[in-house]
Amino acid sequence: MELQELTFIEQLKNKATQEKAFRELISLYKERLYWHIRKIVIVHDDADDVLQNTFIKVFKNIDGFNGKSKIFSWMYRIATNEAITHLNRNSKLNTMNSVELQNKLVENLYADEYFDGDEIQLKLQKALATLPQKQRIIFNMKYFDNMKYTDISDILETSVGALKASYYHARKKIEKFVLNETK
Repeated sequence: MELQELTFIEQLKNKATQEKAFRELISLYKERLYWHIRKIVIVHDDADDVLQNTFIKVFKNIDGFNGKSKIFSWMYRIATNEAITHLNRNSKLNTMNSVELQNKLVENLYADEYFDGDEIQLKLQKALATLPQKQRIIFNMKYFDNMKYTDISDILETSVGALKASYYHARKKIEKFVLNETK
């Protein structure tokens, strides 16, 4: 870990510098985390709620951060877990499985004032909704966020080989879905 990141982590843990450092942390990662979460939960308001929960969890647990990964990876792991927890809670509340919930959320995208995508992006979202949750997250991180497999591996605590296989299978399923939709 770089000296600069170690210093920053010390500032986050030190009560005297914590507030200022935490504001900087939010400024640095708010947008990236928002879009990562948004790709998982789809709805803008839900993404805002999950982002807020993520930063609360980061703040409450910063003293337990052990530095085995980059702070970026640790926060993404928290954001991913919070987003998954949110989806699971929603699917239970709406008495539907996660695939049905994803499809419902995608169908509601057209009415979402924050969605500015076109037909192609809507088709891609429909294709993504058919993927198992973990494949969908891996695809989003690799394809949309252009993350390295090593970073995704740190965040999801999965081997690079397994990630490559999941991404490959996700791509094939999406291609098949899009080809079937255009027939």
